[in-house]
Amino acid sequence: MQTPMDWGKVTTVILDMDGTLLDLSFDNYFWHEHVPLRFSQIHRVDLEDAKQQLLTRYQSKAGTLDWYCTDFWAHELELDIPALKQEISARIRIFPNTKQFLAKLSRLNKRIVLATNAHRDSIAIKMNTVQLESYFDNIVSSHDFGYSKEELAFWDKLAEVEPYDPATSLFIDDNLEVLATAEAVGIQHLITIKQPDSSKPEQDTLHYQAISDFSQIMPIS
Repeated sequence: MQTPMDWGKVTTVILDMDGTLLDLSFDNYFWHEHVPLRFSQIHRVDLEDAKQQLLTRYQSKAGTLDWYCTDFWAHELELDIPALKQEISARIRIFPNTKQFLAKLSRLNKRIVLATNAHRDSIAIKMNTVQLESYFDNIVSSHDFGYSKEELAFWDKLAEVEPYDPATSLFIDDNLEVLATAEAVGIQHLITIKQPDSSKPEQDTLHYQAISDFSQIMPIS
């Protein structure tokens, strides 16, 4: 059962990007289909071999800042990662009711912060495609700090540039490991996403309140 959101208790809304505002199907397709394809073509290896090679490399960096870094993968794979993302940018999709949700928050004078592990290159491509940038009071990348959102140090650094009050902040993210870290630093209002990738089944959301659409927590006024 969905618990109603008490917006009177929230002053700051911190939002993830991929899998929260944007359909994670783009990223999964990009890393598991498009990058292997281009890697196989450029480095002249079999496509299935390329997929296996890359999967092994990805897994070795899971949860680290390198995993989210376009510069790292450009060097590691000898590919222009931002250019490859631009090739398939038409696949970038915003989740339903996202713009309406952000507009409502803005009208209620909530501070709206995008906090993402995505590299600035990726943020720029996606914001240019979906036209969301104007809704945010601040856009923060973990690469600005040198720590991923999975690390406690990220939240210390975030507080230096965005002095949020954990007691009156809402954080929405599809990554349960990131939510656990946010919970550990005392953020009181936590919500996750049931289906970050529309092409895959719903995830197990553990004890976190979960939504399938922003209409479920849309402010009334």
